[in-house]
Amino acid sequence: MRAALLHAVGDDKLDIRDDFTLAPMGPNDVRVKVRATGVCHSDLSVLTGVLPMPLPVVPGHEGAGEVLEVGDHVTGVKPGDHVIVNWTPACQQCDSCLNGQPYLCLTYVMDSFVNARFRYGGDTPAFGMAGCGTWAEEIVIPHQGAIKIDSDVPFEVAALIGCGITTGVGAVLNTARVRPGATVAVVGCGGVGLAVIQGARISGATTILAVDPLESKHELARKVGATHACTPDALADTIASVTGGRGFDHSFEVVGKSAAVKTAWRAARRGGDVIVVGAGAADDMVTFPAFSLLFEGKNLLSSLYGGSDVRHDFPYFTSLWKAGKLDLESMISSRIRLADLNDAVAALRGGEVLRQIVVMD
Repeated sequence: MRAALLHAVGDDKLDIRDDFTLAPMGPNDVRVKVRATGVCHSDLSVLTGVLPMPLPVVPGHEGAGEVLEVGDHVTGVKPGDHVIVNWTPACQQCDSCLNGQPYLCLTYVMDSFVNARFRYGGDTPAFGMAGCGTWAEEIVIPHQGAIKIDSDVPFEVAALIGCGITTGVGAVLNTARVRPGATVAVVGCGGVGLAVIQGARISGATTILAVDPLESKHELARKVGATHACTPDALADTIASVTGGRGFDHSFEVVGKSAAVKTAWRAARRGGDVIVVGAGAADDMVTFPAFSLLFEGKNLLSSLYGGSDVRHDFPYFTSLWKAGKLDLESMISSRIRLADLNDAVAALRGGEVLRQIVVMD
């Protein structure tokens, strides 16, 4: 089968080749034919080494497809089912899972660093990003990583729900728990940032500010729900004009940079919430005065994978899409082929695109 391979961090090009095979399935595994997969900024972070992965690695984690085969112990899905790939499968036995935080489960995350699911060039092992590797025509994943959805949901839409939508909308509904009438600022208007904006709109926020240095992104941000938009340089003036200088109830950072976290901090009102959604580098330090941390009363929160239990949230988000509450089609910049992934990565580096979706033949 065909897949895209990263041999080493910093490589200029992915190695797109057609001699891949899959490792043998276990009794709790599922084999999925990938039908659509997104090109997400987290994929770029793997290519640049910001998100460490074992090498060589097949990138891709935001995907959807059709079940081809299940292990002997799998009962939740069957061949022919349509599924969304869950890149943080919950073991349902560890402390995080038992405490109601399945998005923090590390069982299969750690397994993905030692269990190479792919083979190429005969018998050379390759890993899958986050245990997935959806930039491949087929994958083998734990059964908890295949969440069944209705068969009438297009695979491109389902793929978006697999990461970007769940991360962004989930940050609003699950982490911040934005209430009707609240004011929201969103720093970063890429795919996940637009999902945060949509989540804020669905929650009934009355004021939603989109903050992005690229003014070309402001129009789409308004289309999906933002009531105002500005560049970071204009943030202070916008806070004054939109909130009377008070600041916003909830401020989301969706970039993965320390500077963006501090921008979100400045946007939040005294006693407001600052929610970190972007995946930053381990050496990118964020500093705050200890005085401000206490006396400004702001709550600094993290939102990993939207704080979601995907067994509930994947079907819920598909129902929101069916009801016309989630505009997912506007978030797709282009539909491409697997062979186009090098061009897609180059476009992602440029920062102008939102979600490029690989549609498999």
